[in-house]
Amino acid sequence: MRFDPRPLVATAVMLLGLASSALHAAPLPAKVFSDPPAVSNVQISRDGKHIVALTSPAGQSPTISVWATNALDKPLAVIAANKVRILGVSFLKNDRLLVQTIQTFTDGDRKGHLTRQYVSDLQGKSWTTLLPDTRAKSEFEAYWAKFDDAQVIDLLPADPRHVVVEDGRIDTRGDILKVDIYSGVTERLMRSSERFGGFQLDLKGEIRARRELNYDKGAVYFAQWIRDPASGEWAEHFRWYAKDREPVEILGFTNDPNIIYVASGKGRDKAGVYVYDIKARQIVEPLLEHKLFDVGGVVTSSAAADYGRVLGFSYAGPTRSIYWTDETFSALNKSLRAALGVKTIAMNWVDPANGAATRLPVVDGADATITDWSEDLKHFIVEKSGPGNPGEYYLLDASGSLTLLGKVRPDLDLASLGSTRLVQYPARDGLMIPAFLTTPPAETFGPGPYPTLIEPHGGPWARDNLDWDFAGWVQYFASRGYAVLQPQFRGSEGWGQKLWRAGDGEWGQKMQDDKDDGAKWLIDRKIAAPDRIAMFGYSYGGYSALAAAIRPNGLYQCAISGAGAGDLASLKRATFDNRFLREFQNSTIRGLDALDHAKEAQIPLFIYHGDRDTNVDVKQSRKFVDALKAAGKPHRYLEIKGMGHGFVTMEPAMIETQLVEIEKYLNTECGPGGIGASR
Repeated sequence: MRFDPRPLVATAVMLLGLASSALHAAPLPAKVFSDPPAVSNVQISRDGKHIVALTSPAGQSPTISVWATNALDKPLAVIAANKVRILGVSFLKNDRLLVQTIQTFTDGDRKGHLTRQYVSDLQGKSWTTLLPDTRAKSEFEAYWAKFDDAQVIDLLPADPRHVVVEDGRIDTRGDILKVDIYSGVTERLMRSSERFGGFQLDLKGEIRARRELNYDKGAVYFAQWIRDPASGEWAEHFRWYAKDREPVEILGFTNDPNIIYVASGKGRDKAGVYVYDIKARQIVEPLLEHKLFDVGGVVTSSAAADYGRVLGFSYAGPTRSIYWTDETFSALNKSLRAALGVKTIAMNWVDPANGAATRLPVVDGADATITDWSEDLKHFIVEKSGPGNPGEYYLLDASGSLTLLGKVRPDLDLASLGSTRLVQYPARDGLMIPAFLTTPPAETFGPGPYPTLIEPHGGPWARDNLDWDFAGWVQYFASRGYAVLQPQFRGSEGWGQKLWRAGDGEWGQKMQDDKDDGAKWLIDRKIAAPDRIAMFGYSYGGYSALAAAIRPNGLYQCAISGAGAGDLASLKRATFDNRFLREFQNSTIRGLDALDHAKEAQIPLFIYHGDRDTNVDVKQSRKFVDALKAAGKPHRYLEIKGMGHGFVTMEPAMIETQLVEIEKYLNTECGPGGIGASR
């Protein structure tokens, strides 16, 4: 069918019993930022008959709620878990769910978190693993059996019973299996191989691609192999070397067995999507390129009638965006944005790659995105969210009726939050640095200057987006009168090769200059109060905070480091021990070793870390704190029990603790008398 793109009609609110309206006097309590989302992971089955979501009414532990699409007033089932915490849910088939869970584990001195997936019916009466557990023959096998979860690599949308998974069990790890999710019967499609991985299936469900990790005169490379559909023979088609950092990857197959889509940034500052001819062994034409941002994905139809047809492309704009090429989805997207009041403004923009100036359209506030749809295109799930709106979910039907399903944080007073915009500023060497600037509500806190947090992201090969900060950090402090700058310093991914590679070997040096230059830019514009600036970051951002405390620039009153990797030498060793990372990343990790210079700290430090962190060992923070103690430097240390590194390991109380303790430190121990807005 073709969807009618006439103006949409918003119906009476149907909240699935979740959303409410509540106003809070400022400041907003930390709990409204740290509690589990009231609704998230909203999806619709391919047949359009059911909707599933994670639900957490009144801040309770997440449960799975399932509704009939034609009866949204009461869920058919609410599925809870006792020994694990539910992280996510999605449809495997129309009547089967894939449930992602997490739990802590302790094995002697080793402790961390285990994630595992389960298959459930829509009532939650039957929970099974994707593959049967194997019986361990030794303590070693018993330990590794904890991590033996299978991974779905293809949902086989046209197959009503099967999915394809990669086996994670110790004896058969790496095997590719076709699994009947109802009977549990498996069929091996491919045996594991130390040489090959990254298997991909074509639209007929046949394994057509695999990736090889190998060496060429000692140089590590990934080679892409493709299976000829006629002869069944495998052949290498292209490779990329770790030292070059120019990946080429297959994004998808087409109905023409000779044509595939690939993503590549080779020889370009921005990655694009291209048509690759298997017989000719070459890229024949660009499918989509963007002059300012990386294009990285293809959105395709999962309907049986036109399975694999291109609907649009995802690209890394100011936020994660989809460019719809399908007429139905393009018209629907336009109508949705109008109905939900989405506004767009044009801003001046300079490409960091070449200094070219242009005008860039940017969403002003929240955007609306089609996130899921039924096979017959009669029902669509729509999410409206942005940096000042944690999210609202809607159901759109073919008549044009738009029904509010629920709000992610219904108790959050959006009027108390700050306003976020994309900005740019020149670094001291002239390189243009993108950033996201959030300022507090002017009607409450005036026009500024404000106390300010410089908040670099983790990674460092990562980036922020013009979207809701799921950790709650940005808006929590904006609601308390702080301006928050999230600099996309050199070394950040997603803004082009030049900005990314400019961070090579510049840890604590030019990468740090970019953050300091952002603080100075805010001072010059009377946004930041010069005597009330602090740096706060987590993971690599935590390293940046440690570096800020050591560098004698006088910009910051204090620094706050969460799970910061201050011991640069240990990072060098870890990436050297991994043969791929040795060439891909190791040489870029050079610069200021914060631990070696801890005794030179110029400002007070608040350091915190989770004791179950398996990414950045908690010993890193402990060693840094010991060095501060030995040097008599002012500091505070907090170790959060049970917390790992990633956000998914953090329970609500852990998130609340971070927000409350950071605020307390800023108000009382950050510089003389604190820097809080109430000072």
